[in-house]
Amino acid sequence: MLNIFSLLIGLVTLALGLVAFIPFLGWLNWLVLPIGVVGLALGAMSSSNSGRNLNLVLLVVFGLRLMIGGGVI
Repeated sequence: MLNIFSLLIGLVTLALGLVAFIPFLGWLNWLVLPIGVVGLALGAMSSSNSGRNLNLVLLVVFGLRLMIGGGVI
């Protein structure tokens, strides 16, 4: 059950993160990353790995996007 919630949170993170790739909306990554951390925590508590892995990949991709954009130095 936790894995399903983690996957749903991962899909929400993915949808918001794709919007954050639009120029001048990079600040949205600051909202996306905490949502992904919650999904990662739920995925870590479940017995399956798919939700955890999805949120982990999304956190890495959107974290790199934030660093490339100059949001994190």
